[in-house]
Amino acid sequence: MPRVRKGAARAQARKRILKKARGYFGARGKHKYQAENQLIRGGVYAFRDRRRRKRDYRHLWVARITAACKMRGTRYSLFINGLKRVGIDLNRKMLSEVAILDPKLFDKICATAVKASKATPAKAA
Repeated sequence: MPRVRKGAARAQARKRILKKARGYFGARGKHKYQAENQLIRGGVYAFRDRRRRKRDYRHLWVARITAACKMRGTRYSLFINGLKRVGIDLNRKMLSEVAILDPKLFDKICATAVKASKATPAKAA
């Protein structure tokens, strides 16, 4: 009787890989070798983009706050500086939500921050 080398185990491994690669374009979803490579690549992209998503959201929040500040005649940097001086500890996500959902409250926050940032002179070097 001939020796069987990884008969069932190899088939199960192939099946497991192809199941994960289902839906990939062309040979990447049909052939084990290319599916394996694509799964590794996909994992790398997923790892990278989980971190990238956080960066992208922060950019979005800053852009929203900047737009809201411009509408009120101030700059983003003055606004953030004023918040720090006054001691308002709202993160950028919450500030952007407030700017969109409650403009009157954002007006008050903005006025307070601008007053604080302009009241104290910058340190001379």
